[in-house]
Amino acid sequence: MTQEADLRFHSQITRNSIALILAGGRGSRLRQLTDWRAKPAVPFGGKFRIIDFPLSNCVNSGIRRIGVATQYKAQSLISHIQHGWGFLDGRFKEFVELLPAQQRIEETWYQGTADAVYQNIDILRRHDPQYVLILGGDHVYKMDYSKLLADHVEKSADMTVACIGIPVAEAGAFGVMSVNNDWRVTSFAEKPAHPTPIPGQPGQVLASMGIYVFNASFLFEQLIHDHDERRSSHDFGKDLIPYLVPRHKVFAHRFFDSCVNMASGVPYWRDVGTIDAYWEANLDLTHVTPDLNLYDEDWPIWTHQEQLPPAKFVFDDDDRRGQALDSMVSGGCIISGSTVRRSLLFSNVQVRSYSSIEDSVILPNVDIGRNVSLRRVIVDKNCMIPPGLMAGFDPVEDRKRFHVTENGVTLITPEMLNQKIHHVR
Repeated sequence: MTQEADLRFHSQITRNSIALILAGGRGSRLRQLTDWRAKPAVPFGGKFRIIDFPLSNCVNSGIRRIGVATQYKAQSLISHIQHGWGFLDGRFKEFVELLPAQQRIEETWYQGTADAVYQNIDILRRHDPQYVLILGGDHVYKMDYSKLLADHVEKSADMTVACIGIPVAEAGAFGVMSVNNDWRVTSFAEKPAHPTPIPGQPGQVLASMGIYVFNASFLFEQLIHDHDERRSSHDFGKDLIPYLVPRHKVFAHRFFDSCVNMASGVPYWRDVGTIDAYWEANLDLTHVTPDLNLYDEDWPIWTHQEQLPPAKFVFDDDDRRGQALDSMVSGGCIISGSTVRRSLLFSNVQVRSYSSIEDSVILPNVDIGRNVSLRRVIVDKNCMIPPGLMAGFDPVEDRKRFHVTENGVTLITPEMLNQKIHHVR
């Protein structure tokens, strides 16, 4: 197939597809960062939110019909999508449609991932897609879904599961599969205690990324069957996929084949589901050559763009110099006579004089007072850090007020500082 024919093939498939992003999860391992927001709404990378990555992947892949299923504390997520994702043109049947849990089928909230799709089955049918792409809303990665869809069609699959190799030690948090030489899935186990390694790679297993493609009519049939099964927990990984594997054509798709712009030659996919993982993934962006390329003009990450002035650095005295080294500083920030090192500052952060910020992630609208010292800290949105505060140096002392992880990262929220704010974040 020529490149032109290949592009037409991909374009035809994506036009006949609809994506459903499951964005209702709490993400409790992120502790207080998800007390007032769903995990997909957590800020990431200086100006984005986590859900911007699967949404951008859809748009960049040519999939312009997108539903977002919400449930847990979804107001900030809904507001972000309304402000940042209204540019698709309904005249061309392009949309991002919000699908809050609303007991459309029965008087229950979403009981599992499969049930979340089942409860919106009438909406999916109304759009009459040929293929349905099911996505999680809580991972950071860049992927060309058109290649995943083309792989699904070329193999005449009923269902395709995107997969990635992970260490055996991490398998307990994922669905793990085995495949034959044609990449047909031969077994699937959710969070197995004793996973089967990849042949020839004893330290690796093949893990599901929570990204699925279905033929639409097949999906609807299987959702109804699963709904009628009383013993089912109505979850793709626990119930639906293990049921389908021995009975239907379920194939695996290697993420390596559709990952976009691999800076290090290794596919980038992060579950930033813990405080330590979130801190590490954000600070990775400050490196000289980060694993995730946000400067890729061919595959941009779209988001809500506030109209903000450029970052500003003021004062140049020996003891009072506004500067940021090996850091990312977003619009609206003012670094006033302080030093920021190896840190990531989101929008509208003010750092007042004689302060030092190192190896830290500062979320939007934070005001850091004078003579503050922060190291290995995450500061949540809207915090006002009082003058003279020190955090990240003495974990025993920090634990009296803040949350400190096993790896020594300190999380600070307005509630920990006894500051009252509006809880839409």
